[in-house]
Amino acid sequence: MIPQIPDNIRTPAYVLDVAALKRNLATATRVRQEAGVKILLATKAWAMPAAFPLMRDVLDGTTASGEYEARMGREEFGREVHVYAPAYGPGEIERLTGIADHIYANSPEQMEKVVSIVRASGRSGLAVGARINPGYSNATVGGALYDPCAPCSRFGTTVEDIDQLPWDDIDIFHVHTLCESLADGSVGLIEHVARSFEPYLRRVKAVNFGGGHYMNKPGYDVGKLIAALKAFRAEFGVEVYLEPGAGLVVDTGYLVSTVIGLHFNEREIAILDASASTHMPDVLEVPYTPAILGAEKPGVLAHSYILGGKTCMTGDVIGEYSFNAPLVPGSRVIFSDMMQYSFVKNTTFNGTPLPDLAMLHEDGRYEVVRTFGYEEFRRRLG
Repeated sequence: MIPQIPDNIRTPAYVLDVAALKRNLATATRVRQEAGVKILLATKAWAMPAAFPLMRDVLDGTTASGEYEARMGREEFGREVHVYAPAYGPGEIERLTGIADHIYANSPEQMEKVVSIVRASGRSGLAVGARINPGYSNATVGGALYDPCAPCSRFGTTVEDIDQLPWDDIDIFHVHTLCESLADGSVGLIEHVARSFEPYLRRVKAVNFGGGHYMNKPGYDVGKLIAALKAFRAEFGVEVYLEPGAGLVVDTGYLVSTVIGLHFNEREIAILDASASTHMPDVLEVPYTPAILGAEKPGVLAHSYILGGKTCMTGDVIGEYSFNAPLVPGSRVIFSDMMQYSFVKNTTFNGTPLPDLAMLHEDGRYEVVRTFGYEEFRRRLG
């Protein structure tokens, strides 16, 4: 369905579809209630504080990949704050003891630091978690680049080293192995952990199955996930967390762009005010070709174009598409599924302006929540 975004908006703009977000949150509510688990927003994938009030009563908190994300979760979301990093910088753990509720360590070496600092903080109720590499892979995109359990991965204590961890000091058993996985991947991970790590599971208070559960993607069997979670909780009697990011915001928004120039070099090329390298980095990193509303693969419709950004990077190419009508300067191009891993990864390379952040409300109201100008580019350059 083509969203009713006003024709006169400034582009480029990321637009959150509030109605779509609420539909996705209903899935999270079902999983929480029927499975009896807690669900956290992974802010590494998506973080729009203006929309946090829509999520605060549905989710149990946020999970961060470092100090600044954790601080944002504390200040802007205000519920549980979990934080994990493969290593912490000088003074970071000390500062996190005043911000986070749960701090995860990546290895025996990091765990020694976390436990000693958490103890010294004197803060009661501050939980310590151990990230484990369970040797289970189900990353459906990106191959080894997006597989936390790929050979030589820097994420999580391996099975060979697991007994070096001080299990009497560990509250949470944490794994994160999935990426855009459907229910078979989620259930497979839950069953693998139950089968392979029983002695450790019986020594902790909670288990965190991480992110990558693509619970709002068409084809995801939510009932199958709920059944597996219920069975796991019944067997081990622990609190269970999931921490989806993309799984909460899949198909909830758009990147609206405008054609600003045309070029021909063997094929028709349209240049947009949106950029793959600065605004859609996963297009180049995964790589993948994002969907465009009303467009098809090249050659399907009457007019085919290569779409590229305005930066000087040769590889700033979004993909090739076909359209019913010719593109002209001023034509609008709307990329779908553009909330996850988009503006949280943007850069100002070449001084390329960052897109507006906006919300399309259920009553049709279009609200710009943040704009960016030259100052954002200049501020970062010292």
